[in-house]
Amino acid sequence: QVQLVESGGGLVQAGDSLRLSCAASGFTFSRYTMGWFRQAPGKEREFVSAISWSDSSTYYADSVKGRFIISRENAKDMLYLQMNSLKPEDTAAYYCAADLLSAGRWSTSRGYGMNYWGKGTLVTVSS
Repeated sequence: QVQLVESGGGLVQAGDSLRLSCAASGFTFSRYTMGWFRQAPGKEREFVSAISWSDSSTYYADSVKGRFIISRENAKDMLYLQMNSLKPEDTAAYYCAADLLSAGRWSTSRGYGMNYWGKGTLVTVSS
């Protein structure tokens, strides 16, 4: 059974940092592109970041570039998102996803058709 379980969300102040984790199981993690999407209340889901399975190339939304760092640990089937200099506009539910789509195409996919999804973890950034 495939599972993606996010953790690490919480309530923080603007300027703080958080590290999200995603524990994967039930599929060959090392062969999948992994990434993060987020959805704020009343807004559409948006791409945050993706990391390739082959060479760990990384991609970021412009809104988080320079502040967020995505990484993966294939030996542990784990995906991470280090979020620094958080802003109130980063407030959202963050979802881990896995797919065979190349990482460079995730930003335009809007997440449609992704193979696997987690249930999300909530990040709230107060001003």
